Amino acid sequence: MIESSFLGAHLSCDLSTVKEVHILEPRTREDFLQYSCQLTLDPNTAYRRLRLSEGNREVTWLGQDQSYPDHPERFDSKAQVLCREGLSGRSYWEAEWRRGALGGRVSIAVSYKKIRRKGWGDDCGLGRNDKSWSLFCSPSGCWFRHNKEITELPAPRSSRIGVYLDHGAGSLSFYRISDTMTLLHRVQTTFTHPLYPGFGVYSDSSVKLYDLG
Repeated sequence: MIESSFLGAHLSCDLSTVKEVHILEPRTREDFLQYSCQLTLDPNTAYRRLRLSEGNREVTWLGQDQSYPDHPERFDSKAQVLCREGLSGRSYWEAEWRRGALGGRVSIAVSYKKIRRKGWGDDCGLGRNDKSWSLFCSPSGCWFRHNKEITELPAPRSSRIGVYLDHGAGSLSFYRISDTMTLLHRVQTTFTHPLYPGFGVYSDSSVKLYDLG
C-alpha cells in the first residue's frame, strides 16, 4: 500500500484539491503498473559526457566526450538527456539511480519539448524554469524544483523512484519505491503540452529506467 506523506507543504493548491487528486490516483503499486509506459532515452538530446547503454535505457556520467554528432536538440552545456516519448495521458515509470565514487547527484524530471538546449542558463536546466519539473536526489537529501520554487525533502532511503503523471488532471507525483510506495512530493498544476521524461546525471552517477514489463 501507499504511505501518503505530503512533504514540503507549500503546494500551490488547497487541501480539498489535494484530497480529490489523491482519490483519483491509483492506490497500490499494482494499480500504478496498469499505466506503466516503455521509455527510451533519446541520443539526440544527450549531453556529450553522458553515455547511453542498455538499449538507451541507462545513462551514466563519464569524464570524457562521447562521439555524438551535432544536433539542434542536444543539451550542449547541461548534463541532461530527455526520452523520446512525449506523454499526454496517464503514465507511470520508475527509475533507479546510483551514485558513483565521487558521490554525485541526479535529477528525475519531466519537461516540455521546447525547453532550451543550448547554453548554461536556467532556461536550459531541468526544474529551473517554467517548462520543466524535477526531483533532485543526492546521498544527503533530495529536493523538488520548478522554476524559482524549491521544496526540501528528506533523503530517500531507496534508490528507486516512481513517477506518476496524470496529464489531463495536471497531477505529477514522485514516490520512493521499496517494500512500500511512499509519496515524496506531488504537484497540482495545468500542463499545456506533452511532457518528456528526462534526467540530469552528474559526477560519476547513473540512472536506469526500471523494466516494469
